[in-house]
Amino acid sequence: MIDSGNTAWMISATGLVLLMTLPALGLFYGGLVQAKNILSVLVQCFAVACLASLLWFAVGYSLAFSGTGPWLGDTHAVLLAHIGRAAPHPGLAIPESVFVMFEMTFAVITPALIVGAYVERIRFGAVLLISGLWLLLVYVPVCHWVWGGGWLAARGTIDFAGGIVVHVTAGVSALVVAAMLGPRQDFPHGIRPPHAPWMVMVGASLLWVGWFGFNAGSALSAGADAGMAMLVTHLSAATATIVWMAIEWVRFGKPSLVGAVTGTIAGLAAITPAAGVVGPLAAVILGAVAGGLCFAAVVLVKRAMQVDDALDVLGVHGVGGALGTLLLPFLAMIGTGGVPSALGMTGQFTAQLIGVVSVALWSAVVTFAITKLAALTVGLRIDPEGETTGLDFAAHGETGYHVMR
Repeated sequence: MIDSGNTAWMISATGLVLLMTLPALGLFYGGLVQAKNILSVLVQCFAVACLASLLWFAVGYSLAFSGTGPWLGDTHAVLLAHIGRAAPHPGLAIPESVFVMFEMTFAVITPALIVGAYVERIRFGAVLLISGLWLLLVYVPVCHWVWGGGWLAARGTIDFAGGIVVHVTAGVSALVVAAMLGPRQDFPHGIRPPHAPWMVMVGASLLWVGWFGFNAGSALSAGADAGMAMLVTHLSAATATIVWMAIEWVRFGKPSLVGAVTGTIAGLAAITPAAGVVGPLAAVILGAVAGGLCFAAVVLVKRAMQVDDALDVLGVHGVGGALGTLLLPFLAMIGTGGVPSALGMTGQFTAQLIGVVSVALWSAVVTFAITKLAALTVGLRIDPEGETTGLDFAAHGETGYHVMR
């Protein structure tokens, strides 16, 4: 039977998750680049959202959520031909159409996160080719492994809302693409600061609100699990923000707006896999650890590794998602509101570690192959003149700002 209350909540949550990509991620990333590249970022996020939606409809949903195979689903739901208007999703009190759409928004935002690694220097054709193949060859299999009843689900790996499926896949893949693409002109010392920090803050704020649909919606019903997921999500984000600001204050003498909201995203990414099993105190602890560790990871990638992951996808999303996934078994025991694992602390940690390592390796290897294919076919990098001019005009024939003289 379809429950109207659960259905109403899931429709609302779906809208919130789509908000995270359109417009939140576009504004967040768009404000971080130079003014001459803002439209290219918005176009990339918008186009990836549309492409991912159609691929999810055509075959992605079927391969992720149909069938019981350990590695991949089957073709039962290709083109969504099996869905009737009033058909409930098996085991849930919501229409399958709503479940399909909710999961589609996750498929939309995950490849869009990778946009942050290659902004200001990539060909638009490469964006589309890499994003489409990546969705089908990385995201869809991993989604099935964890959420579709695949081999990681059978091992007991817990990923409530996407620490592995969304953040580890996107973070690791972002590093691979950025390394293969090469750094921007004048990296690392000549890179200009974000052209619109206010826009970054607006985008981050919309991401924060949308994340309630992301995490609380992953309860797949309107009840106690959704309520606790919403609470711990907010607390982790707030804590990581304060910690990131404090680190900047101590190191640089001034806390920045861009740094503060980057800490917010780190806290949100870290709580994502654990939102269904930890309580409020554990969320504050996780947010504090995420603020410090993700800050260190951002510095490590750009300064020590010398990889131009332009908008810190690995350091914030990849490290944050992996952190929450691995600490989950221990944090569930702290304070009230947690849900201890039936596997025990050690057994659950083993399952979590296997999930993070295997998915990271799969993401890295497949993304390397996809990016190499793009380089051999459509080409990866815009020419130096186009990079100097800016992708807005060089790739799209438009400009984000018209200055009147």
